[in-house]
Amino acid sequence: MFDLDGEARERLILWIRRRMEEYGITLEDLAAAITESEKQPMYRDAYGNTWDGQGEIPPWLARAIHAGQDMEHFRC
Repeated sequence: MFDLDGEARERLILWIRRRMEEYGITLEDLAAAITESEKQPMYRDAYGNTWDGQGEIPPWLARAIHAGQDMEHFRC
């Protein structure tokens, strides 16, 4: 992540606000998009199994890891 402060941060905020106005994006639209993206699974396999990264690793992912597959291969 970038650490922006002062003038650089203000310019970025201004740019974002202008793009929002240009494309008709509201703060509510942004909030809804963030909420939706948080619902997306973090990991998925070719068979449609998914895991959100919370709790214990599911059996399908544990089997793949034990078989030598890198967990990052399944990251969405």
